[in-house]
Amino acid sequence: MTDPTLPLPELPQPSRGRVVGTAKGYTPPAAPAPKARKAGPARPPAPRPASPPPPPASGSVGSPMPGRTAGLRPRLQPRIAAGVVAVLALWGVWATWDTFVASERGQRADQLALEGAARGQGVLWDLAEPVLGVVSNTFVGLGLAAAVILALARGRWWLAGQVVILVAGSNLTTQVLKHVVLDRPPLLDIARADINTLPSGHTTVAASIAAGLLIAVPRRWRPVVAVAGAVYTGATGVSTLVGQWHRPSDVVAAILVVLAWSAGVCMLSSSSSLDEPRGGVEPGSSGAAGLLLLGAVVTGALALGALGSVRGYGWALPLGGDLTAYMGGMLGVAAVTLGSFALMLLVRQSTARP
Repeated sequence: MTDPTLPLPELPQPSRGRVVGTAKGYTPPAAPAPKARKAGPARPPAPRPASPPPPPASGSVGSPMPGRTAGLRPRLQPRIAAGVVAVLALWGVWATWDTFVASERGQRADQLALEGAARGQGVLWDLAEPVLGVVSNTFVGLGLAAAVILALARGRWWLAGQVVILVAGSNLTTQVLKHVVLDRPPLLDIARADINTLPSGHTTVAASIAAGLLIAVPRRWRPVVAVAGAVYTGATGVSTLVGQWHRPSDVVAAILVVLAWSAGVCMLSSSSSLDEPRGGVEPGSSGAAGLLLLGAVVTGALALGALGSVRGYGWALPLGGDLTAYMGGMLGVAAVTLGSFALMLLVRQSTARP
């Protein structure tokens, strides 16, 4: 028996989550549900880098602005070099006038070349007359329009303006120099000794149209245009000698006027004047420029020899000094033409490279 005064023994309680005993009807407590993780904001998937579309080809139909080089600026060093070429060409115009017009010895050499053109003029004039017949107001308009349309078709608005400035400035400068600025002192006893004919207007027209096309065409065509322009300009200048329209110094000064304006407008190049960026070298430009410069050196050396003969030393042809001066004048025109177009090509290519 148990003592009623004693406390009853405490029975052990079942632990939570564990079944203790086997009493019938006993239901074990359910295990607590695991705590759910707090869901944060859904992270968007990382965007895949989009590959840029391939750029359209220069001048293609898919290009909204064909020929544009947005964001590019002309380089400073080529523009400075173009300015130097322009200044030297202007100095060459003055030096030509000072040597062959303002001095008696120079006038005598120039006049001998003019008189020497009478030899064989009949045959040569048959070749020269059609060349000079091309030069007209219609030719200037068509040539200028072609160069401007080429520039506008490539989306180059300022380039079209450069072409207009080049052609108009060259021809206006020639007329102002001939009729206003320069004079011809009557140092020789000849007819019309005081009529100044320097620079040649026909040669200026031919050279300026050729130079305008050289500036307007795409880069890969410039070597071809430079060579063709030099040939056409030289043929026009020599034809004026054959027809006794001008003396050699007139033609030389005209070509230098165009060179000055060509380099001057290249010095003012903008992003519209730049070529499309492309890698690699272009042997065509250096090859054409080298060919033109080589021809200029060879013909220039022969022209200097002829000039020295007229002045009393060097080589001379047995037919007389007038023929020597005439041939020397032709060679001098060829030398200046080839050298000037080589410089035009180099200046345009360097200032157009982005």
